[in-house]
Amino acid sequence: MTRLSVNINKIATIRNARGGRMPDVTAAAVNCEKFGAEGITVHPRPDERHIRYSDVREIRPLITTEFNIEGNPIGSFIDLVCEVCPHQVTLVPDAEDAITSNAGWDTIRHKEFLTEVCKEFRSKGIRTSIFIDADPRMAEAAAICGCDRIELYTEPYAEMFPKAPEAAVAPFIEAARMAKECGLEVNAGHDLNLDNLEFFIRNIPWTAEVSIGHALISDALYMGLEQTIKAYLSKVKIF
Repeated sequence: MTRLSVNINKIATIRNARGGRMPDVTAAAVNCEKFGAEGITVHPRPDERHIRYSDVREIRPLITTEFNIEGNPIGSFIDLVCEVCPHQVTLVPDAEDAITSNAGWDTIRHKEFLTEVCKEFRSKGIRTSIFIDADPRMAEAAAICGCDRIELYTEPYAEMFPKAPEAAVAPFIEAARMAKECGLEVNAGHDLNLDNLEFFIRNIPWTAEVSIGHALISDALYMGLEQTIKAYLSKVKIF
């Protein structure tokens, strides 16, 4: 059954626009779990424009389900993850000036680097996921790198879905099948929302986890956080 992890970066973005602690990201993390979320995701970037490294340290002892830290494995990020020891780390090849994640790893080209990073995190008992595009070759190479999961970058799916849902999901099914054949679990994230989420899960029912932030927090402005989380859970708990 697919699990829902709520990315709370956007809550930190609102806080940072004004300064201070309002809204409180630690309270948000606790409440997301209280309202049914099965995980909390954060993506600290070097400039700390939303989630800060200090937030990660504060949130970790409060999480009772699963804590997922995603980001580019530069030195400071690796040190933070090894210090905090989350349940899962998701490796994302973000440029420092990227507004948001916009591509997956080339796991063939970066095989040596990713293998070393996966080895270090696994030595700490941290499940490791590699963020990839919907390409079976990248899934197969990710398995060789020694990760436990891949996370499919779903923005292309979300963009095509309104006009051609079957065509939109087709490459993701292929990549997810390859990952499964290689012994990897499959996560997914980026631009998944209440319109396109259920269709994705129905076509890839072995999806282990979806990480959703921007759309979910945006919906919460109108629906409230508790009702929004329940709405998203209804889209993933379909089997």
